[in-house]
This record gives sequence, C-alpha cells and structure tokens, in this order.
Amino acid sequence: MKRISTGIENFKELLDNNYYYVDKTRLIEDVLSDKVMLYTRPRRFGKTLNLSMLYYFFSNKEKENSY
Repeated sequence: MKRISTGIENFKELLDNNYYYVDKTRLIEDVLSDKVMLYTRPRRFGKTLNLSMLYYFFSNKEKENSY
C-alpha cells in the first residue's frame, strides 16, 4: 500500500519507498524553455522535492536508477 509523503525531500527516496507523488515533471519543460526562472512557493510546498527531481533528471551520476 502506498503511503502519503509528508516531509520527504528526496525524489529517489520518494519513488524507492512507494510514496504517493503528484507528478510535477512538467516543471522540467518549464526549466528547459525559460531563460530565467523564479520559483517562489509557500513553506512546505515541495520546492526542495522539485529541485531533487530536477537533480535526478539532469544528473549523470544516477544512470543506474534512471527515474
């Protein structure tokens, strides 16, 4: 059974431990198409988790875990 992800800041941990996740991968398209991006959100709104998702998307270090 999937669990609700409260306080999870690492994208890999979120997927490896079978947490629910609202897909925000469309953010990748925004990052690639914009020259400058200001990403302001309220506290506890997923900023760190989204940056972690971007890290795993762009990172060459995690090829064996390709998410």
